Amino acid sequence: MARFDVMELHRRVLRIRRFEERALELQKAGAIPGPLHPSIGHEAACVGACAPLRDDDWMTGNHRSHGHPIAKGAALAPLFAELLGKKTGVCGGRGGSMHLADFSVGSLAETGIVGAGLPIAVGAALSSRVRGTDQVALTFFGDGASNHGTFHESLNLAAIWKLPAIFFCENNGYAATTSAAATTSVADISARAAGYGIPGVVVDGQDVIAVAEVVQHAVARARRGDGPSLVEAKTYRYCEHAEGAGMPGHYRAREEIARWRERDPVALSRARLLRDGAASEAALARLEAEVEREVEDAVRFAEASAFPDIGEATRPAFASEAAR
Repeated sequence: MARFDVMELHRRVLRIRRFEERALELQKAGAIPGPLHPSIGHEAACVGACAPLRDDDWMTGNHRSHGHPIAKGAALAPLFAELLGKKTGVCGGRGGSMHLADFSVGSLAETGIVGAGLPIAVGAALSSRVRGTDQVALTFFGDGASNHGTFHESLNLAAIWKLPAIFFCENNGYAATTSAAATTSVADISARAAGYGIPGVVVDGQDVIAVAEVVQHAVARARRGDGPSLVEAKTYRYCEHAEGAGMPGHYRAREEIARWRERDPVALSRARLLRDGAASEAALARLEAEVEREVEDAVRFAEASAFPDIGEATRPAFASEAAR
């Protein structure tokens, strides 16, 4: 199996963290309308899942949508522009925070409808089969989506047709404010893979290398034509489900949050690089400065960009308009 560029993985983990932190600052300043669903705490799961993918492989996500395209390699400037509703955004300012997409890196869709990304990924995997390519499709979803019909329908169809799909569950223990333990019949979402005759694996979602290695096996299996896999990353979100939505914050114990804070994926990734001798403090400081500059450049680009004209609002919505 291929070895991973550990510094690039750390760069992407950092890119997600700083992107999210600046987005929250801009939202609080009134520059970004509506709530945000930060993936702070999920960075290692996002990056590790995308690490074995090629640019021409597909990925779909969900409402917690910023980390996925960044992990896949998307440029930050068009993503920030989209959050600000600008015409230079990846969706022309029409999608906003929950509906990012960047086809240039295979990011097909993020969607605010829980569980909606799974069948889209199955369709992409089917297209690979029909066209005779070795592309795979990975779909991100949460523990809450695993209780939706689209989860079961998608796994069943992918399994019986042996489609090149990877179902990646970011299990942070909560569907909005509801504990997974109160709504899910199994302790591990991955156990449900047995019902469809496919592999199901649990991995530490705070360890970017561990996630990448598990997904690498699933990707290799899919490319060989052996069918889909279900990977469950145990992770945690440090922010609220939706920042700026006024949702209650008393459903999680302080002790629980503190325990997961001790396993911050950014800190763990950094410590591993130092421990393994893969990077020095000076090299990491340079990388952190580079990411900081990239994020600030992206913010300036977004702020300087124009809003779309109102007359273009329906242009991508109808075939007759899209053809113009």
